[in-house]
Amino acid sequence: MPRYAQLVMGPAGSGKSTYCSTMVQHCNALNRSVQVVNLDPAAEYFDYPVMADIRELIEVDDVMEDDSLRFGPNGGLVYCMEYFANHFDWLESCLGHTEDDYLLFDCPGQIELYTHLPVIKHLVEQLQQWEFRVCGVFLVDSQFMVESFKFVSGIMAALSTMASLEIPQCNIMTKMDLLSKKAKKEIERYLDPDMYCMIEDSSDRLKSTKFKKLTEAIYGLVDDYSMVRFLPFDRSDEECINIVLQHIDFTIQYGEDLEFKEPKETEEDQSPNFDELFQEREDAP
Repeated sequence: MPRYAQLVMGPAGSGKSTYCSTMVQHCNALNRSVQVVNLDPAAEYFDYPVMADIRELIEVDDVMEDDSLRFGPNGGLVYCMEYFANHFDWLESCLGHTEDDYLLFDCPGQIELYTHLPVIKHLVEQLQQWEFRVCGVFLVDSQFMVESFKFVSGIMAALSTMASLEIPQCNIMTKMDLLSKKAKKEIERYLDPDMYCMIEDSSDRLKSTKFKKLTEAIYGLVDDYSMVRFLPFDRSDEECINIVLQHIDFTIQYGEDLEFKEPKETEEDQSPNFDELFQEREDAP
């Protein structure tokens, strides 16, 4: 039986831990078993139980305080993740092997881990060897995406991650519940964008002669091939959460291999059939 995994990625502050917490609560309400694995060695707090925590293996603070290394926050995080990539046996021992596992991997927020370094790519390959169906979940703060040039930046970050990891990916705009009514109306056009219209409506930064051809090429690539689309994520809206979960489940084909379970017998099913009893008595000698 396959196992299932979401790699929850995105820039720092995009709401990855909040997303994991919301999904755990939602799945618990649906009577679905979901576990979280923390892969952020710099994490300080999360309000949900974790199946495995990378800080038991290595922490950023320990690396930064080591006199022989002398790394800063970013260099320390990269060192921790590379150390983790050389110790996947630790992760395997934490995960065990249970059929129908559904795991959320809460990843660090440094974008270079997904676009420049091979650490997360190696993790994906290892999970696939362990029979996991993996889906990338790339989060972007919706409050960051309300201007055209910032939207292009978010698209390129998501596209770079998709190209680097080579796995199915769902792109999500988080923190929709924090937007004002005016901002929500404004951001609707970014959920299913008409890229060519955006060029006309965009700021002078995108219309400048120097970058105009490059901008048009990027917009055309995204629009013509539907390469990046975003789903809204409002943690206060159960229907919105369920739509996101359904998209991800469909992507990794969750539930297609589950065995059908017979419903339990009710008291009515267990009650005697009096017609049959009377017929037996009449047939008796």
